[in-house]
Amino acid sequence: MSRDIDSRWNPIQLILLIAVTLVVLIGGFQLLQNLQNQKILMTITAVAWGLGSVALLFYVLNAIAESAPRKIRSIAVAMVFAGPAVITLIWALVLPTLRSLRLSFADAHGRGFVFLDNYKFAFTDPIMVEAFRNNLLWMIFGTSFCVIMGLIIAVLSDRSKAEKVFKSLIFMPMAISFVGAGVIWKFIYAYKGEGINVTEIGLLNAIVVGLGGKAQAWLLMPFWNNFFLIVIMVWLQTGYAMVILSSAIKAIPEEINEAARVDGAGAFTIFFKITIPYIMPTIVTVTTTILIFSLKLFDIVRVMTGGNFGTNVIANEFYLRQFTYGHSGQASAIAVVLLVVIIPVLAYNLRQFRGREVLK
Repeated sequence: MSRDIDSRWNPIQLILLIAVTLVVLIGGFQLLQNLQNQKILMTITAVAWGLGSVALLFYVLNAIAESAPRKIRSIAVAMVFAGPAVITLIWALVLPTLRSLRLSFADAHGRGFVFLDNYKFAFTDPIMVEAFRNNLLWMIFGTSFCVIMGLIIAVLSDRSKAEKVFKSLIFMPMAISFVGAGVIWKFIYAYKGEGINVTEIGLLNAIVVGLGGKAQAWLLMPFWNNFFLIVIMVWLQTGYAMVILSSAIKAIPEEINEAARVDGAGAFTIFFKITIPYIMPTIVTVTTTILIFSLKLFDIVRVMTGGNFGTNVIANEFYLRQFTYGHSGQASAIAVVLLVVIIPVLAYNLRQFRGREVLK
């Protein structure tokens, strides 16, 4: 008991510690104001002061919490470490969600109350119907191809001596941003048009013309251009699916496969009867993760077509309504609808994670 009392700060020490912290915080801020014309020095000072201030602030708050009465000490310490994360979560996620919910019942300027007019637009407007249809295509075909291709590559590369090389090549697009990928594939799908002495610079059209075919405006072909965009998602996300599924496959006990081979099972039988059932929880997790990505997809469509030519998606229409047309009511309604659609998938994903933790 005496050791516990000696480790606590007395009131005078706490006051001095708080005073020093305030001096560091205020003094550092004033110093940054005086270094406005010295960019390099200001940057170095900001990094050092910022990191040091956060560490000092946590240290002071922890000292205050540990000096609290025994009954509330454990709660106070927990609040010191979890409190900033909870406050940030409320500030950056909960409050904007509630604000969007309120604006979804308001007019374009967020003042007048229009009840369900914005939601009527979200579910009945032809543009939104097209966006829902396209998102459904992304969800079904994009997610399916990513998971199937990732699974096939994971299985085949696992049997290859050059496994690391193949996996590195497939995973490499994950290092590219979605905007960067859109720019790359825009050159691949580039179309110069018909005319004398026209040379196709797009890789796909160059191959088609080289094989005796006719160049096509791939991104201007309604309905089918959605699949050309989905190819980009498959190119980006297959590496993610491959890595996760490959880890799950390697976790299968080799004794099970050996026993199946002794019983006369072939490669396909082992794959469908042992591998797939064993890694099914991982397949579900990867599928739901990519499904969420396909629901909120924005970057690829925005860079490639801007949502034109029948390629619009929900997230892009939200962007247009808010930042192009200035209708915050309709934009907020679209955001709420997107959130409601994602929540069940996210909840299912979290339940799968909890189930796997219980099994462990």
